[in-house]
Amino acid sequence: MSRLASALLALATVAAVAVAVRPTVDVTATVAFGEGYTPLFGFDNILRSADDRTVSLLLDRSTGSGFISSAMYEHGFFSASIKLPSDYTAGVVVAFYTSNGDVFPKTHDELDFEFLGNIRGKPWRMQTNMYGNGSVSRGREERYVLPFDPTTEFHRYSILWARDAVVFYVDDVPVRNLRRARAGRDFPAKPMSLYATVWDASNWATSGGRYRVNYQYGPFVASFTDLALAGCRAPSPTEEGCADALAASDPAVMTLAKQQAMRQFRERNMVYSYCYDTRRYPVPFPECDLVESERTRFKDSGHRLSLRRRRVGHRPARPGAANKADM
Repeated sequence: MSRLASALLALATVAAVAVAVRPTVDVTATVAFGEGYTPLFGFDNILRSADDRTVSLLLDRSTGSGFISSAMYEHGFFSASIKLPSDYTAGVVVAFYTSNGDVFPKTHDELDFEFLGNIRGKPWRMQTNMYGNGSVSRGREERYVLPFDPTTEFHRYSILWARDAVVFYVDDVPVRNLRRARAGRDFPAKPMSLYATVWDASNWATSGGRYRVNYQYGPFVASFTDLALAGCRAPSPTEEGCADALAASDPAVMTLAKQQAMRQFRERNMVYSYCYDTRRYPVPFPECDLVESERTRFKDSGHRLSLRRRRVGHRPARPGAANKADM
């Protein structure tokens, strides 16, 4: 065998080995609570199922509760099917998020799902947010009314944190896509833990604190199942190549169908956007794609306008006419 042939064979062997050992990310795999998480606070208010696959967090007069992932991650796909408390839930907040605030208090990163309770007859609202490198003065909140009742059955909520993008999913439909190239320094860049909590946010969660938690309707129970931690653990030399595998995983690939589904969800359900909140941010953020036809649906406070109901004997309101904002 010639030297050239031997060299080519050696290179092919190295490439084959590299492909063989390249890590994969199984975003469908779930773990038992004890395999990936540990209680954080309110220990008596954390109830685990017999098979350790479902955990319920309670908020009562004594305390809220929460759990945290046992490891920190540099990137990952974090998911849970969640069922929210029902009936009167004003002031109650259920959160599913990543953060490193305990490790980097002044330069922390964070990716949030926050579910904001409400008075009876009003829907839960879902809020997403992103902070990077301590950008707490530049909140990127978006708020949505969910197109289903999140209290009657479980629905899946997922956070993809890849090197170049963050994508929030609801029942496998992307609802928000933030690109690193446009967010710049505000993009999360340090290892984070995953958290789930339920707590009393009476001072702000419902109508700016107008409606507070009423413990006569408690305890408030949020249940979590199908817990997924498809992440790149930090620090771990064995995770080399994990970020590449994550970037090639299905949640990271934004097909045309996914983009269309995301656009439809946002058009129908988004009721607040920081991109249209010119009171807080006169200069739009670099990642904001401001569309004039969309801008007309939002007030300068960033809250969406509602159409007035047509009443007999009155001229119908023109499209886009202002009414009370969805809060």
